[in-house]
Amino acid sequence: MIIVMKPSSNEEDVSRISSKIEELGLKAHISKGSRKTIIGVIGDIDEKAKNLDPIALFSLDPSVDMVYRVSRPYKLAARESRAEDTIIDVKGIKVGGDTFTIIAGPCSVENREQMLTTARGVKKCSAHMLRGGAFKPRTSPYSFQGLGEEGLKLLKEASEETGLPVVTEVMNPRDLDVVMKYADVLQIGARNIQNFALLREVGKTDKPVLLKRGMATTIQEFLMSAEYIMSEGNADVILCERGIRTFETATRNTLDISAVPVLKKETHLPVIIDPSHAAGKRDYVPALSRAAIAAGTDGLLVEVHYNPKIAVSDAAQQLTIEEFCDLVQDLKKIGEVVGKRIQ
Repeated sequence: MIIVMKPSSNEEDVSRISSKIEELGLKAHISKGSRKTIIGVIGDIDEKAKNLDPIALFSLDPSVDMVYRVSRPYKLAARESRAEDTIIDVKGIKVGGDTFTIIAGPCSVENREQMLTTARGVKKCSAHMLRGGAFKPRTSPYSFQGLGEEGLKLLKEASEETGLPVVTEVMNPRDLDVVMKYADVLQIGARNIQNFALLREVGKTDKPVLLKRGMATTIQEFLMSAEYIMSEGNADVILCERGIRTFETATRNTLDISAVPVLKKETHLPVIIDPSHAAGKRDYVPALSRAAIAAGTDGLLVEVHYNPKIAVSDAAQQLTIEEFCDLVQDLKKIGEVVGKRIQ
């Protein structure tokens, strides 16, 4: 259920309505837009209040403009709950709206030289945030699993030198505290899209969450995972389409570009694309990136390495710094046409 407050309502009115919601055994999620405040009502009504009609109850309040039920199973993430696009602020970097945000860096943090050289390169080429994996989910238990906290320290050092906020993956709730010390954005990878215990834990934090779509996850399941995070109080969720598994073997995954307009219709949350994991081959990454901005996405999560030939993971899909620079110039040109600014 969604409660839309009148433009003339004040903090006291919102607090009073929220208290009524909680008295019914429900949760109130407050979303303040530029013109109105919306309160999302989540949960099952208490047994003692089963005979009440909450829509009628709240509609009678003079500070309430309208009350209606949300038809989607994802209540907080639904476009119905918020007409305006959510814009997430990461240390002054905006994600969403008319801006196009580029997150770039290597697949894995390997060593200090690799991390600092790559960070300097992507910064020079207009990247807005720095990505890198310190904890790596790998198909084989014998593959490189990341440097752990040592990798996080290298990410932080590169961030402090370049000023780029850090985006890095957390795989396990037990690692959350240590990742929180270094990360500016918590990434939930495709393999953890339905790790509900992890989703609830990151939902309790005050860090933005970059949520990747699973390789066999429907859009509704994707948004329900976002709902898990938001239901715990964290509304700063960035959705990331990274390709789904199909019968096609020419690419690592199949980029579902149609997910962009569908998500834009279904949710107010920002949507970005990971062309690197979709393609699996660097030759295809620029074309998919250009398609992404043309389709209306809010940004890219792209893998870049100062020397991909020596990368210890995903070498085939990482761009060189020079290739990344050329790509950004193309994206700026397309952005001017489709109304997406690259700062």
